[in-house]
Amino acid sequence: MTTLWDTTGSAVVKELAAQRRTGGAVLSGVALTLVVVADEARVGEAEEAASSASEQHPCRILVVVRRQIDAPVPRLDAEVSIGGRLGPGEAVVMRMYGRLALHAESVVLPLLAADAPVVTWWHTDPPSRLTTDALAVIADRRITDSRAAADQPAALRTRALDYAPGDTDLAWTRATGWRATLTSALDSVHGRRGDAVRIIGGRIEGDPGSATAQLLAGWIESRAGARLDVVQGPRHPGPSGVDSVLLQLDQDEEVRVHADRRGGAVISQPYRPDATMALPERTLGDLLGEELRRLDPDEPYAEALEVTTGVSGLAGRAPVRSHVWVDPAEQDGRSGGGQVAARDVGVGSPHGEAPTVPADSEGADEVAEHGEHDSPDPTAPEAVR
Repeated sequence: MTTLWDTTGSAVVKELAAQRRTGGAVLSGVALTLVVVADEARVGEAEEAASSASEQHPCRILVVVRRQIDAPVPRLDAEVSIGGRLGPGEAVVMRMYGRLALHAESVVLPLLAADAPVVTWWHTDPPSRLTTDALAVIADRRITDSRAAADQPAALRTRALDYAPGDTDLAWTRATGWRATLTSALDSVHGRRGDAVRIIGGRIEGDPGSATAQLLAGWIESRAGARLDVVQGPRHPGPSGVDSVLLQLDQDEEVRVHADRRGGAVISQPYRPDATMALPERTLGDLLGEELRRLDPDEPYAEALEVTTGVSGLAGRAPVRSHVWVDPAEQDGRSGGGQVAARDVGVGSPHGEAPTVPADSEGADEVAEHGEHDSPDPTAPEAVR
């Protein structure tokens, strides 16, 4: 790994090419470019998840950390590696200071793998309108995570209002195991009956404020036409926010699926003994890897999001976004020329007021305090100065 302090985008491109030549590495079979937008405090989590996902889908990883956008002097620090801690492929971790952080695409675009799709994942609070982030506009697939929001149902509505085909949410991905288990249980009932099975009601026990639980209820209603209420269960649910699902069927039958807290789910249904299926809690890397398997619009997610939030017409929206520039200096909303007021971007947006600065680093950054560059270490190798 080579660290470039106070560098430029062109220097990063040259260093990546130089490492490829000296190491004898050949970029081949790359499925996509994964752009990760992360807060400084969560970079480690993002790198671990991206590395795990890259083992399933060979990709070039570009990590963007908008470090301090209020720094008076723009600066770029970059870590360039091939076959390092971020997996066997190529990876660049970029920390951007000052107004360069508002133009991250100027550094990212030359680093995209040629003729490969682009996926952008926000391991931070995304903007309320993804069009205000150019890293969303250039992406074929956009991944957010409503579970990270303080108000998850409100975050789901924000994502529905801003939805475009190609958007997805890791809160939805966390429901994959439950959806597969419920489908298997209903298939078993269908096989016993020999005729169609109809869901007429039921409930989901878990966390009513969980985005995953709400999307699971929305998915069942979109498929079966029966709404399931999400209620607080007697046990604390796992990361998915779902502890058990009760389905009321026609012919006066019920099917219940509940987590056994040992990485499985117990299925209870009439006329058959209880059965157990695997339902493990999945890592962030597994969730991300699942979303990288497909780059086409996730229609079941759009249908579940419609039902959950009451926002209709999601599938019919245009998949292409146009970038809308938002200047964080225009805080009063009196922006002209078609610009969007900064307040419309939302709390936690990369265009907000220094959102990526951890509390323990405020006031400790030399650039933010004095507008000066770090002095190079005279003992450091020339490649990392």
